[in-house]
This record gives sequence, structure tokens and C-alpha cells, in this order.
Amino acid sequence: MKTNENLQRDVQNAIKWEPLLNVAEIGVTARDGIVTLTGTVDSFGKKSEAENAAKNVAGVKAVVEEIKIVYSNAAQRADSTIAVDIIKALKSNWIPDERVQLRVENGWVTLEGNLPWNFQKDAVNKAAKNVSGVLGVNNEIVIKPASYDDIESKGIQEALSRNWSLSDQDIRVKVKGDTVSLEGIVHSHYQREEANRIAWSAPGVAMVNNRLLVEFDN
Repeated sequence: MKTNENLQRDVQNAIKWEPLLNVAEIGVTARDGIVTLTGTVDSFGKKSEAENAAKNVAGVKAVVEEIKIVYSNAAQRADSTIAVDIIKALKSNWIPDERVQLRVENGWVTLEGNLPWNFQKDAVNKAAKNVSGVLGVNNEIVIKPASYDDIESKGIQEALSRNWSLSDQDIRVKVKGDTVSLEGIVHSHYQREEANRIAWSAPGVAMVNNRLLVEFDN
């Protein structure tokens, strides 16, 4: 198992490796696998990037994210301007914006509506968080897939087995209606999220219950 000092260093290096981030802006502490991030950044996108970078480091059990977003006076923007830019971003990413409703209040964005695919929900989230002036995003979009035949657990299981990072992991797939459940053990948060992504990619999936446990190799 990594020492607190080794885990702290690995997370610092992971953050430093990300092109959007400057390690001097973000403080990192580690204790018993729990990593705390502090400091200030000038965009919500950077805040999310730091959290994702830390979460994917081997040995990280949980991330406590205390990073603050501080915009300069020149960068502060009206909620109406933020909303207009988000709508433009949705159109540029070929997202059916007529199925998405958004609300902006003091820089905080709430997304509502329904979309047929989870990758579209993720794209909406990414588009919103990268707009200047956004302080946070609450994504309440519901996935309502078009009508498909029964979802096959075998197809999802085979897709997991084809993935280089998951081929030797103990993952079981259960399907009930349009809901997929993942159970078993993986060895990193990255593997857990990759399995989640693959399950969401199956046609007709409206919900994924990710019950995978992360157990780190000693």
C-alpha cells in the first residue's frame, strides 16, 4: 500500500500532467487513501479536471474536493449571457437542444429534460461546465431511450471482456427491463468508470446501477 506521502506525490504529478491545470494552484493532502484538494482555479472545467485526475490515481479511495472558483471582475458574467453560450455550445455539439432545459442562477447551472443516449447527457454536462462564468452544474437530465428489443447481458459482458483494462476483472452483468446492474470487484476508479461507460453504451439502457467495489492491489 502506498504511504500518504507517495499518494500525495502521485496525485500532484497527475494534476500537473493535465494541460489545463497548474499544480501551484491546487493543494493536495492524502491520508489513508482519502485525498483532499484545495486552492483556487478560474473555471469550473479546471475544478472538474483536477477532481478527475485525482480520482484516477491508483490508491485513491475518495476525493474531498474543496477547490474554489474565483473569477476576475472582467470574467464575471450575467446569468443570461451564460445561458446563451450554453445553448450555442449544445448546438455546436449536435445535441438536440429542444429536449434540454436549463436554468442559471448566480452562475450555477441546472440541466433538465430527456435524451435518448447517455453520451448526449455527458456531452451536455461537458458543454455547460466549460462555459466561462459557470460555478457549478447540476445535471438532472433523464435518459429515455427509443424502443429497442430486450437488452442482452451477454453483449455487455462481451464488450467488457474486449476492453484492455477490464478483460481480467471480476464483473457480473444483470439486466432487468432497461436497467443494467454491474457487480463484482475492480482495482481502480478508472476501471469502475470504464465499466459504467460501456454499460451505458448498450442500446436501450435507461439506468446503470454500478455496484462494483474498488479493491486496490497491495
